[in-house]
Amino acid sequence: MRRREFITLVGTAVAWPVVARGQQSEQMRRIGVLMLFAKDNPETQARITAFLQGLQKLGWIEGRNLQIEYRWGSGDPQKAATELVGLSPDVIFANSTPAVAALQQATRSVPIVFAQVADPVSGGFVASLAKPGGNITGFAAIDYTVGAKWVELLKEIAPYVAHVGVIRDPTTTVSIAQLAAIQSAAGTFGLEVSPLGGRDARDIEQTVTEFAGGSNRGLITVGTPLSINNRDLIISLAARHRLPAVYPFRFFVTAGGLISYGPDPADRNRQAAGYVDRILKGEKVADLPVQSATKYELVINLKTAKAIGLTVPPSLLSRTDEIIE
Repeated sequence: MRRREFITLVGTAVAWPVVARGQQSEQMRRIGVLMLFAKDNPETQARITAFLQGLQKLGWIEGRNLQIEYRWGSGDPQKAATELVGLSPDVIFANSTPAVAALQQATRSVPIVFAQVADPVSGGFVASLAKPGGNITGFAAIDYTVGAKWVELLKEIAPYVAHVGVIRDPTTTVSIAQLAAIQSAAGTFGLEVSPLGGRDARDIEQTVTEFAGGSNRGLITVGTPLSINNRDLIISLAARHRLPAVYPFRFFVTAGGLISYGPDPADRNRQAAGYVDRILKGEKVADLPVQSATKYELVINLKTAKAIGLTVPPSLLSRTDEIIE
């Protein structure tokens, strides 16, 4: 064998492990994403973008070393969950309590990371926050007790309110629990409470319109896929009937709502990407504790306040994280 050929062969042989290592590091992994909001909803896209940004920071690039299967379960969550599980993903990311509930019915083995689940322990998804103990963990959203804060803020920004309507979805655990917290707090302020909403936009429009016929009325919207998917309708109804309204997330206020108090959903989604990364690298779901939201933001839209004849108290403005004018 000639010397040049020998050197070429040795060089190639030495390069093999390098190539192999490169191929191994770029091994394609598959994850599933289940969202219960409409695909074209701007908030859906914001949450997905935050999740993907979190993954990219950790070196996971869709199409290079990561394949993502999306399902939008606003019509039939159980069907969407079953389809995702059938694709045998390495891990599934789920956004919202109903999405996790559907996935739990579909699998007890595929790792699931969630964001925006209000009470994962009471919901039966994990044994405890510190030790989930199964195939599900993630980042909790709004604590049920925040309902009391919403009542307090409504009375502070609109002291005349004597009757509050709560827009909720009666089919979800989150809505039921948050409504109960609101009803409990309302008694302290002498408020009457009327459950509003239902299963779709038609129910929301009908119940809010009927409720608005009385005097000294105000609204609280709990955080569910129903309210998020129909937030433009809810905000327009509040404006039309000049109803002061408290919302669970900032994006309601940036869209024209009056006041919100709650965590940043995008931040929860970015954090969830970190858990997906750790699971793909071999960590067990059962060893990853559920993390609760620690920072809540208060946002007020002064233009909306002026439009319905409200003057925001200075004491409330001084505590506000963001003022929209």
